[in-house]
Amino acid sequence: MLKEERHQHILAELRIRNRILLADIAQKLAVSEDTVRRDLKDLHDRGQLLKVHGGAIAKSFTPFSFHQEEIYDHPNKQAIAKKALSVLRDGLVILITGGTTNLEFVSVLPPGMHLTIFTPSLQVAMQLTRNKSIETILIGGRVSPDAQVSIGAEALNTLASVKADICFLGTGHLHPVDGLSEFDWEVVQLKRAMIKSSRQTISLALSAKLNSTQRYKICDIHEIHTLVTELPPGSDLLKPFRKNGLEVL
Repeated sequence: MLKEERHQHILAELRIRNRILLADIAQKLAVSEDTVRRDLKDLHDRGQLLKVHGGAIAKSFTPFSFHQEEIYDHPNKQAIAKKALSVLRDGLVILITGGTTNLEFVSVLPPGMHLTIFTPSLQVAMQLTRNKSIETILIGGRVSPDAQVSIGAEALNTLASVKADICFLGTGHLHPVDGLSEFDWEVVQLKRAMIKSSRQTISLALSAKLNSTQRYKICDIHEIHTLVTELPPGSDLLKPFRKNGLEVL
């Protein structure tokens, strides 16, 4: 595979998932990790991504900035966000993870709807402060510089004292057999705790993220109650998820 082809693959994967691992890209492209490391450096130097330890993050995935023109597949993320609004009502207590789809969701929350929202995400918390009818509670703890969320014992202890009505999960990898998974072990622990602390779990996911699996499992598919994608609910791609008992919006 030519260098430019590798670069296009890396950027395409990054646009979909926001974060990538060097080792995963090397395996997918059947090249050495050193080759991918050089590719990431080249793309970083060109300003097309941000190189971090062990991989890279998308330029749009940076603290306290939310520019719609930089968000990959923004129209479909907007469609997902608008669908997800249908489950809300005044007075709910909500947990919400990070990610650009969740950022879009909180950006379209209607003014005047009174909600209490707990989040470990710096970006989500900053976006929520623009809506004065929402009580925003940032879950504290050690901050992951890559995922840009609070992690560790303090965050998990806070979640243990919360019982939310709904958890909105940012979704990287969702499979009808393997369930929900991630590559960051501490983020996995965080999301597990958020699911445990919620009565209902809703996955907001671009269809491009479906039918994929990562190394660390967060939960089985049946622990997710509702799946919201940009696709029509009757889409054939969503059939395996409907068969597993998920409500599909």
